[in-house]
Amino acid sequence: MTATIEQNKAVIRRFNKEIIEEGNPQSFQELVAHTFINHTAAKGFDSGPAGLIQMFEHILRPAFSDLKVTIYEQVAEGDRVTTLKTITGIHTGDFMGIPATHQPVTIHVMDMVTVKDGKYYEHWGVNTVMALAAELKALHKAGK
Repeated sequence: MTATIEQNKAVIRRFNKEIIEEGNPQSFQELVAHTFINHTAAKGFDSGPAGLIQMFEHILRPAFSDLKVTIYEQVAEGDRVTTLKTITGIHTGDFMGIPATHQPVTIHVMDMVTVKDGKYYEHWGVNTVMALAAELKALHKAGK
């Protein structure tokens, strides 16, 4: 693999560690292009950097404590990196209208990111956030 491909993979690993796990706003500024576009942003979310911040800082981080990202595989070609990962945590806050269940959670994610000049430039992804919401809703209704 070329140095550029390895550098692009490192950008993705850094994003997952410093932004998703740690919530580091300086890393966000360093790693996300101001022209970033999320091609698979959830309905009602901005598809630019503001939507990404909203997802992590106003949805995931308040709802789930002890966030950890485990990267299982990264495949890269050119300026694109595809990553298979999970995001885990504990449901300790409101999530999509569902009160805390204090249960461990796992979100499975497969995403593809275009990296340009060391920054997130474009994103496409699929995840199990909606399945997790349904599971937590069922747990809440069952009183767990």
